[in-house]
Amino acid sequence: MNIGSSFFASLARAAAVVALAALVKPVLAAEGVAQLQRFVASVHSAEGDFEQVVTSQSGRRPQEASGSFAYARPGRFHWEYATPYRQVLVGDGRALWSWDPDLNQVTVREMGDALGATPAAILFGSAALEDSFELAEGGEQDGLVWVDARPKNAESGFEALRIGFADGELSRMEMRDHFGQTTLIRFLRMRANPSLDEERFRFTPPPGADLIGEVPGGAR
Repeated sequence: MNIGSSFFASLARAAAVVALAALVKPVLAAEGVAQLQRFVASVHSAEGDFEQVVTSQSGRRPQEASGSFAYARPGRFHWEYATPYRQVLVGDGRALWSWDPDLNQVTVREMGDALGATPAAILFGSAALEDSFELAEGGEQDGLVWVDARPKNAESGFEALRIGFADGELSRMEMRDHFGQTTLIRFLRMRANPSLDEERFRFTPPPGADLIGEVPGGAR
């Protein structure tokens, strides 16, 4: 599954409304980055559901998916697609595991600094966001306060990221990669700082699975 981002335009309004918006906008702008920073500082673990839509510049039919997730900083997560087919992604702090049950194929690689400048760093990373991203205010739209983030590393695999918050709760991520493909993720029924079983962040390849990659020492 890939990741990317798009949209947005604003409508002209009466002069009085525009003048009022000009006064309010700095408050909304400051609130965006502030909500992101508070979220990263205070939410150390979470679980919930998600919906994902991937679109491309070619006009190909959007790819829709949904599933559930759980994470605990730093670097531990369980991201599982339920539709349109099952796929399981697990980070145990040392290794990144990907399992395709239909093929019974497991891919593994060392985590290292892989999360540093990726959208996943917002949820799973440990470093200060300013170390990996240039943050800017994205204003207010669709009832959410937005933050724009651009990776400082040109080889991060994506071009731009927008993060939407509602009253301090993460609601959406919109990402655009270097090929113009965009991904929208909606976070649903998200619970902050729950008690999570560590077993959710461990993965053992199923019997008979094809293993691609080398397992980092002690990852199992």
